[in-house]
Amino acid sequence: MQEVHDLIIIGGGPGGIGAVVEAKTLGLAKVMLIEKTENHSHTIRKFYKDKKRVDKDWQGQAVELEGNVAFVDGTKESTLDYFNHLLDDELIESRFNCEVQKVKKVDDVFFVETSDGIFQAKNVIVSIGRMGKPNKPSYKIPPSLRSQVGYNLDNCGNGETILVVGGGDSAVEYACELSDSNDVTLNYRGAELLRPNPTNQAIIYEYAKDERVRLKLGIEIDNVESEHGQVRVNFVDGTHELYDRAIYAIGGTTPKDFLKACGITLDERGEPIFDENYESESEGLYIAGDIAFASGGSIAIALNHGYRIVNHILGQHLSQ
Repeated sequence: MQEVHDLIIIGGGPGGIGAVVEAKTLGLAKVMLIEKTENHSHTIRKFYKDKKRVDKDWQGQAVELEGNVAFVDGTKESTLDYFNHLLDDELIESRFNCEVQKVKKVDDVFFVETSDGIFQAKNVIVSIGRMGKPNKPSYKIPPSLRSQVGYNLDNCGNGETILVVGGGDSAVEYACELSDSNDVTLNYRGAELLRPNPTNQAIIYEYAKDERVRLKLGIEIDNVESEHGQVRVNFVDGTHELYDRAIYAIGGTTPKDFLKACGITLDERGEPIFDENYESESEGLYIAGDIAFASGGSIAIALNHGYRIVNHILGQHLSQ
């Protein structure tokens, strides 16, 4: 008979890390963390620039940590170091470079089908992010421009004219970082940048004042096309501009197909359905992290998800 875990956690981001630490701290005996990439915190490693500030109170939203993970303000590097410390516990079973393909429930046991084989569990937490599958514009990107249009800082060079599209923290941070060695314009359909946290709002307007970043606000893009090897951006007011590169930082989408493959039902908007305990319509199957709240991004909230879910699982065990 194959071992049946008390809990399998899918996703090595803050929600998954919080859940596995709380599970071990609070007394679940057999716990496994599965992450499809080569290490935990893939979003932080890939999308956060070096030395980026990482705040507990993301976007100024004060969050009281409820569990046993002592997360504090820091940088990308200090946050990764702390999470390394938590997961280096020899009692925590982690499987990296292991991709989950499907979760199937038979009677009271979940069968988690992965690239490393099938694992069984009494409970499963799906804690995956949204940024891994970025939102794309409604208009088509011509195939000839695919090497010049991106959704993160990969492949960006120096000395380029770059258009960053978006009005959130990622867009602002991309624009500021790229401005050190490029000619950068930030475009957002709104007339003001209200979505970034207060620190980023202050920084981007300071960069604009110093002419380190140009702001093109209150106007939408109609479409893009190739012109003499550059990205021609056509705006809805009939004007156009040429750029060497365009980067879209317009958020992420819920990975619907994967959630469905895990047995999680979705509402009419494609969002997962779960109750106040973060439990889906399938008993013992939980949601945590970015996919459990539309705005996403808060490490502290994701850590609290893990704490609350593990306590609910323990409470369910005690009641049986």
